Amino acid sequence: MKKIVLIIALISFGFGNSQAFKGKDDSKFQVGANFQSNGTGLNASYDYGIGENISLGLSSTYLLGVEDKLDADFKDRFDVRARFNANIGNVLAIDENFDVYPGLSFGLKNFGGHLGMRYFFTDGFGLYTELNTPFAKYSTDDLTPAEELHNQFTINIGASFNL
Repeated sequence: MKKIVLIIALISFGFGNSQAFKGKDDSKFQVGANFQSNGTGLNASYDYGIGENISLGLSSTYLLGVEDKLDADFKDRFDVRARFNANIGNVLAIDENFDVYPGLSFGLKNFGGHLGMRYFFTDGFGLYTELNTPFAKYSTDDLTPAEELHNQFTINIGASFNL
Protein backbone atom coordinates (compact mmCIF):
# COMPACT_ATOMS: atom_id res chain seq x y z
CA MET A 1 0.00 0.00 0.00
CA LYS A 2 2.87 2.39 0.83
CA LYS A 3 4.37 1.78 -2.61
CA ILE A 4 1.07 2.66 -4.32
CA VAL A 5 0.80 5.93 -2.34
CA LEU A 6 4.42 6.78 -3.20
CA ILE A 7 3.87 6.10 -6.92
CA ILE A 8 0.71 8.25 -6.96
CA ALA A 9 2.56 11.05 -5.15
CA LEU A 10 5.45 10.98 -7.63
CA ILE A 11 3.10 10.96 -10.62
CA SER A 12 1.08 13.84 -9.14
CA PHE A 13 4.27 15.86 -8.58
CA GLY A 14 5.27 15.33 -12.21
CA PHE A 15 1.92 16.63 -13.39
CA GLY A 16 1.97 19.66 -11.09
CA ASN A 17 2.76 22.26 -13.76
CA SER A 18 -0.44 21.90 -15.76
CA GLN A 19 -3.29 24.42 -15.67
CA ALA A 20 -6.97 23.85 -16.48
CA PHE A 21 -7.99 27.31 -17.80
CA LYS A 22 -5.47 30.02 -18.59
CA GLY A 23 -7.88 32.81 -19.56
CA LYS A 24 -7.87 34.94 -22.71
CA ASP A 25 -6.78 33.09 -25.88
CA ASP A 26 -6.86 29.68 -24.16
CA SER A 27 -8.13 26.91 -26.49
CA LYS A 28 -9.63 23.60 -25.42
CA PHE A 29 -10.79 20.66 -27.51
CA GLN A 30 -12.79 17.86 -25.91
CA VAL A 31 -13.99 14.55 -27.26
CA GLY A 32 -15.95 11.92 -25.43
CA ALA A 33 -19.06 9.84 -24.99
CA ASN A 34 -22.60 11.17 -24.62
CA PHE A 35 -25.12 9.30 -22.50
CA GLN A 36 -28.86 9.97 -22.45
CA SER A 37 -32.10 8.09 -22.19
CA ASN A 38 -32.62 5.88 -25.30
CA GLY A 39 -29.24 6.72 -26.85
CA THR A 40 -25.46 6.97 -26.61
CA GLY A 41 -23.08 8.72 -28.94
CA LEU A 42 -20.04 10.90 -29.51
CA ASN A 43 -19.56 14.45 -28.28
CA ALA A 44 -16.94 16.96 -29.43
CA SER A 45 -16.53 20.53 -28.23
CA TYR A 46 -14.20 23.49 -28.70
CA ASP A 47 -13.88 26.42 -26.28
CA TYR A 48 -11.90 29.63 -26.74
CA GLY A 49 -11.08 31.97 -23.85
CA ILE A 50 -12.17 35.56 -24.45
CA GLY A 51 -11.45 36.79 -20.91
CA GLU A 52 -9.95 35.77 -17.61
CA ASN A 53 -12.96 33.60 -16.74
CA ILE A 54 -15.09 33.54 -19.91
CA SER A 55 -14.98 31.27 -22.93
CA LEU A 56 -17.14 30.78 -26.02
CA GLY A 57 -17.38 27.65 -28.11
CA LEU A 58 -19.23 25.01 -30.07
CA SER A 59 -20.37 21.56 -29.09
CA SER A 60 -21.74 18.81 -31.30
CA THR A 61 -23.20 15.40 -30.52
CA TYR A 62 -24.16 12.52 -32.77
CA LEU A 63 -25.96 9.51 -31.32
CA LEU A 64 -24.72 6.18 -32.67
CA GLY A 65 -26.65 3.83 -30.44
CA VAL A 66 -30.36 4.64 -30.46
CA GLU A 67 -33.17 2.31 -29.44
CA ASP A 68 -34.65 0.71 -32.61
CA LYS A 69 -38.20 1.47 -31.47
CA LEU A 70 -37.52 5.22 -31.82
CA ASP A 71 -37.05 5.22 -35.60
CA ALA A 72 -34.65 8.17 -35.26
CA ASP A 73 -33.20 9.68 -38.44
CA PHE A 74 -30.18 12.00 -38.84
CA LYS A 75 -31.96 15.16 -37.63
CA ASP A 76 -33.00 13.38 -34.44
CA ARG A 77 -29.51 11.96 -33.79
CA PHE A 78 -27.50 15.16 -34.46
CA ASP A 79 -27.23 18.34 -32.41
CA VAL A 80 -24.89 21.32 -32.50
CA ARG A 81 -24.74 24.11 -29.92
CA ALA A 82 -23.08 27.48 -29.46
CA ARG A 83 -21.96 27.79 -25.86
CA PHE A 84 -20.90 30.31 -23.24
CA ASN A 85 -18.85 29.21 -20.21
CA ALA A 86 -17.95 30.92 -16.96
CA ASN A 87 -14.67 29.23 -16.04
CA ILE A 88 -14.56 29.55 -12.25
CA GLY A 89 -11.91 27.02 -11.27
CA ASN A 90 -9.47 29.77 -10.26
CA VAL A 91 -12.21 31.60 -8.32
CA LEU A 92 -12.96 28.46 -6.29
CA ALA A 93 -9.18 27.94 -5.81
CA ILE A 94 -9.52 24.18 -5.50
CA ASP A 95 -6.53 23.24 -7.65
CA GLU A 96 -4.94 25.01 -10.63
CA ASN A 97 -5.34 21.80 -12.66
CA PHE A 98 -9.11 21.70 -12.00
CA ASP A 99 -11.72 23.88 -13.71
CA VAL A 100 -15.46 24.15 -13.10
CA TYR A 101 -17.46 25.82 -15.86
CA PRO A 102 -21.19 26.43 -15.66
CA GLY A 103 -22.62 27.73 -18.90
CA LEU A 104 -25.44 28.30 -21.34
CA SER A 105 -25.96 26.78 -24.78
CA PHE A 106 -28.10 27.56 -27.82
CA GLY A 107 -28.61 24.43 -29.90
CA LEU A 108 -30.66 23.11 -32.79
CA LYS A 109 -33.09 21.50 -30.32
CA ASN A 110 -33.25 23.86 -27.33
CA PHE A 111 -31.80 26.55 -25.11
CA GLY A 112 -30.06 24.90 -22.21
CA GLY A 113 -27.42 24.92 -19.57
CA HIS A 114 -24.48 22.80 -18.56
CA LEU A 115 -22.14 22.27 -15.67
CA GLY A 116 -18.72 21.02 -16.68
CA MET A 117 -15.60 19.98 -14.83
CA ARG A 118 -12.17 19.16 -16.19
CA TYR A 119 -8.91 18.11 -14.63
CA PHE A 120 -5.58 18.33 -16.47
CA PHE A 121 -2.89 15.77 -15.67
CA THR A 122 -0.33 17.41 -17.96
CA ASP A 123 -0.18 20.72 -19.80
CA GLY A 124 -1.93 19.16 -22.79
CA PHE A 125 -4.16 16.34 -21.53
CA GLY A 126 -7.01 16.03 -19.07
CA LEU A 127 -10.41 14.47 -18.45
CA TYR A 128 -13.79 16.19 -18.45
CA THR A 129 -17.40 15.58 -17.61
CA GLU A 130 -20.43 17.71 -18.40
CA LEU A 131 -24.02 17.58 -17.19
CA ASN A 132 -26.47 19.15 -19.68
CA THR A 133 -30.15 20.00 -19.37
CA PRO A 134 -32.63 21.92 -21.52
CA PHE A 135 -34.24 25.07 -20.09
CA ALA A 136 -36.57 25.78 -23.02
CA LYS A 137 -37.41 23.40 -25.87
CA TYR A 138 -38.07 25.01 -29.25
CA SER A 139 -41.09 22.79 -29.90
CA THR A 140 -43.96 23.32 -27.46
CA ASP A 141 -45.87 20.30 -28.80
CA ASP A 142 -45.64 16.90 -27.15
CA LEU A 143 -42.35 15.49 -28.39
CA THR A 144 -42.09 12.03 -29.91
CA PRO A 145 -39.54 9.73 -28.26
CA ALA A 146 -37.14 10.43 -31.17
CA GLU A 147 -37.57 14.19 -30.68
CA GLU A 148 -36.76 13.76 -26.98
CA LEU A 149 -33.17 12.89 -27.98
CA HIS A 150 -30.99 15.92 -27.04
CA ASN A 151 -34.08 17.42 -25.33
CA GLN A 152 -33.38 15.79 -21.97
CA PHE A 153 -30.72 15.52 -19.29
CA THR A 154 -27.44 14.23 -20.79
CA ILE A 155 -23.95 13.41 -19.53
CA ASN A 156 -20.68 13.78 -21.47
CA ILE A 157 -17.45 12.11 -20.33
CA GLY A 158 -14.13 12.13 -22.16
CA ALA A 159 -10.70 13.62 -22.83
CA SER A 160 -9.77 17.30 -22.89
CA PHE A 161 -6.81 18.77 -24.79
CA ASN A 162 -5.05 22.15 -24.69
CA LEU A 163 -4.43 23.49 -28.18
